[in-house]
Amino acid sequence: MSHSKVVVVTGVSSGIGRAAAERFAKRGCRVFGTVRSIEKASPLPGVQFVEMDLRDEASVQRSIQSIADQAKRIDVLVNNAGTSLLGAVEETATAEAASLFDTNVFGILRTTQAVLPHMRAQREGRIVNVSSVLGFLPAPYMGLYSASKHAVEGLTESLDHEVRQFGVRATLVEPSFTRTNLDANAPQTSSRIADYEHERGLASLAAVNSIQTAPSPEGVASTIVDAALGAWRMRRTPAGQASLLRKLRRFMPAGPVDASLRKSFGLG
Repeated sequence: MSHSKVVVVTGVSSGIGRAAAERFAKRGCRVFGTVRSIEKASPLPGVQFVEMDLRDEASVQRSIQSIADQAKRIDVLVNNAGTSLLGAVEETATAEAASLFDTNVFGILRTTQAVLPHMRAQREGRIVNVSSVLGFLPAPYMGLYSASKHAVEGLTESLDHEVRQFGVRATLVEPSFTRTNLDANAPQTSSRIADYEHERGLASLAAVNSIQTAPSPEGVASTIVDAALGAWRMRRTPAGQASLLRKLRRFMPAGPVDASLRKSFGLG
């Protein structure tokens, strides 16, 4: 792909999305970044903000059509926007789980369905879905977040088989903990069950410590740009912990991986 592409990145107010949008702009792309409120978003040179609520079908359709009307095409969609949730599976209300999936999974479904008619018509396109290492690993006390990312993985692989006939490819980027507001300020389930208190506290502390020492969003942003503009690969993991975890999951026996994961979450 050439560098003069029309790129849409969701969730560019901060973190990974903002860093990725900035990198695309520096590569010479025409970049549209979605935000919930333009008034509250800090300007980003080379990036045109578009208001979009991923949870609202009409908002998504309206925003994507506005971009297509202005740019006459959409070459790349980066589904970056998402949310998190901390709590045991038993503590998670179905309404909380539904809200999480509405953003992390159905938000991707909405934007993908909105851009695909344009990509099919032009017989070219790339859809980059930002997943997580928790899309292929379990995550104690982040079970519903992990489930949402597992869903993103299955959705993306299936989508790629369906759309490659039109010259469109779908791909995954799987970061580990990253120093962003999303990871640092993960909302917690409203319900609390005393039996989980000790382990939940250990897992939460381990996550906080991991985030404090985690790399900045720049590495993930670079991987996203490569996934969008480079040769197609089904999965890309940023260098460092994410790539190591992918290799461990793939090549190590299940027992040692399980023990290592429990240790990393402070569960012994």
